[in-house]
Amino acid sequence: MIFDARICQLGEGPLWHPTRNELFWFDILGKTLHSKALSWGFDEYVSAAGWVDETSLILASASALHHFNLTDGSAETLAPLESDNPITRSNDGRADPYGGFWIGTMGINAEHHAGAIYRFYRGELRQLYAPITISNAICFSPDGNHAYFTDTPTQRIMRVALDKDGWPKGDPTLWLDLSGTDFHADGAVVDAAGNFWNAQWGANRVACYDPNGTFIEAVAFGASQTSCPAFGGEDLQTLFCTSAAVGLSNPSAHDGKVLATKVAHTGQPEHQVIL
Repeated sequence: MIFDARICQLGEGPLWHPTRNELFWFDILGKTLHSKALSWGFDEYVSAAGWVDETSLILASASALHHFNLTDGSAETLAPLESDNPITRSNDGRADPYGGFWIGTMGINAEHHAGAIYRFYRGELRQLYAPITISNAICFSPDGNHAYFTDTPTQRIMRVALDKDGWPKGDPTLWLDLSGTDFHADGAVVDAAGNFWNAQWGANRVACYDPNGTFIEAVAFGASQTSCPAFGGEDLQTLFCTSAAVGLSNPSAHDGKVLATKVAHTGQPEHQVIL
């Protein structure tokens, strides 16, 4: 089902705001934040958000993290994000169960090892992992014990334990190895049962794996370049997925649009960011 028919060149970062019951998402290349009712344009790339309260988001752009007011469209800079590096932009990001916000960067032209993954927590932005080529699949187990992430070209999804404040402890370990397959991990989200839902670029699907990394099922979508899933709806059983039209010479009727379908699984409410 097409949830929103506006075509995104690079749809990303879907966020179901749990108190507004509203979906937000980005067209990175279009430098736009969308909701069903409104759109906000920016003068640089924007890619990911977390909810702070009823009327505001933390929003990642190419140069900073911002506190963005949904009522009047104003923004306050919280922390610079590789603002001194003109070849990078923000990419995938998500709030963690501790009130932190993880955000990855990458080269604007996917330059090799140009990016990194960071965590913003109570005013501090700290680099966690570098170098990263295409940061993706940042999400968290429902018990708050683990974070997941990937560097898409490696086809390896990593998992790392978290401490009592949500910072990584110990080294990341390989959790799911897709190397040697045709599947390239893009954005991901974890449901309330701990299952990992991964949009796989170029494969027309979001694939679901159990907490041990065993494949459960794949949900097919009409868009080939599925980019990131999100659970939403009043029962958190609607699976939304952004997609991208960029680079397609003969796009389908679904490419670049936000898609949605009902599933038999229940998502986690998105975590609130503590500024």
